[in-house]
Amino acid sequence: MTDTETFCRAAAALLGPRGFTRDADALEPWLTDWRGRYTGTALGLASPTSTIEVAQFVKLCAEHRIPIVPQGGNSGMSGGATPDPDGTSVILSLRRMAEIRSFAPASEQITCDAGVVLQTLHETAAEKGLRFPLTLGGKGSATIGGLISTNAGGTQVLRHGTMRAQVLGLEAVLADGSVFSNLVPLKKDNRGFDLKQMLIGSEGTLGIVTAATLRLLPDIADRRVVWVGLENLTQARALLRHCEAAAGAALEGFEVLPAHCLDAVLDYLPDARAPLTSPHPWYALIELVASRGAADRLDQLTETVFTEAMERALLGDAVIASSEQQAEDFWQLRESISPAERAIGPAMQHDISVPVDRMPDFVDSVSPEIEHAFPGTLALGFGHLGDGNIHYHVLAPADAIPGDWEAGDGKAISAMVHDRVTEFGGSISAEHGIGQMKRDELGRLGDPVALGMMRAVKQALDPQGILNPGKLVPLAPSAAST
Repeated sequence: MTDTETFCRAAAALLGPRGFTRDADALEPWLTDWRGRYTGTALGLASPTSTIEVAQFVKLCAEHRIPIVPQGGNSGMSGGATPDPDGTSVILSLRRMAEIRSFAPASEQITCDAGVVLQTLHETAAEKGLRFPLTLGGKGSATIGGLISTNAGGTQVLRHGTMRAQVLGLEAVLADGSVFSNLVPLKKDNRGFDLKQMLIGSEGTLGIVTAATLRLLPDIADRRVVWVGLENLTQARALLRHCEAAAGAALEGFEVLPAHCLDAVLDYLPDARAPLTSPHPWYALIELVASRGAADRLDQLTETVFTEAMERALLGDAVIASSEQQAEDFWQLRESISPAERAIGPAMQHDISVPVDRMPDFVDSVSPEIEHAFPGTLALGFGHLGDGNIHYHVLAPADAIPGDWEAGDGKAISAMVHDRVTEFGGSISAEHGIGQMKRDELGRLGDPVALGMMRAVKQALDPQGILNPGKLVPLAPSAAST
């Protein structure tokens, strides 16, 4: 038998027929990323059911020098969970590890396996009057392990922060099969480096997250969701600053989108309706929330915030959702932008951030540059203005050939966008991770000292380079040129 055959037989013996498969039909759904941009091949699909099995499997891979591609819900945006085409790696799926290990409502903490789906976590917390303060459009498929590995954001970052802020403790399997266990949270712990924070956002290149202890918050007693018509992003920024000052901690979310995005969603969702009777160039979706003790004052607060905004000419028109269903309908418009634009045709999607006060200048100056340099394209931004994270999409010309356009003009467009983001002091990856899509761009634009530190940590923790190779960590200049 070859070394590969020996490994596969050992993996099957270790994990059993449900835990390791080489069946082409079983593998096929997990070989292509959510956007359909990357497709690879793999030796097999490993689906362990416990941290012990993950550790044993990783140790086996280390002994045979088999690369591992960790995968959660396969809903990532940067190709970070897709194997490369050479077929030498195995996919390690955490989907069968989906248990709630412990739930302490009084302490507002929950410990769960990495394969727990975000929506399941939301529902579990809600049963005890609590909530997990991070949500996103893919909550029905995104897993906790994947969210931690990419340091996911979402629509509530403005108030509650990214996934880093939600993780109190972490368990992960390292490249040699050893288990880093730090699930018990301590408010004060000065025993050296905060190793869990190093693993968060590492995209499976330093260790495989198997479980986490997460913070919960009391569920909101009530909320008001407001759809606002605006003239431009500068007005949106001024409205954001007003809401922050007038609403304080009640401001839960502040999303923006241009008219084109709303029109695309209305075409995509047959039963959707525009919230306002007249069109506007831009829109904002704003959510104010209240705890039990402040719920009776939420209506007055909402009225005060938006009456003052109207008096100061910070908005053109606004409507407050009259029911929970209408509030959900407003949010569905926002969360359907990506699939709606995906249905239109090819596009280059950029998950970027710049300082909040510079976002209007970025969009207003860069969009005309892109559209002039690449005739027929349409550049637009939408998303989380409150934390400076805009999803900046450039739609292809109507006659673009899918695949060819992305590899040609699309690649040049992304380089141009990333150059301008860097000039504005921003980041080429705000919340979706680097993966394989932006690895080389990070190498081109990243700080050399920071990149050197990343490579040193990777070499120290994964000297064989078997954990998610080709993702996140750029090659050193000498290696990249060979």
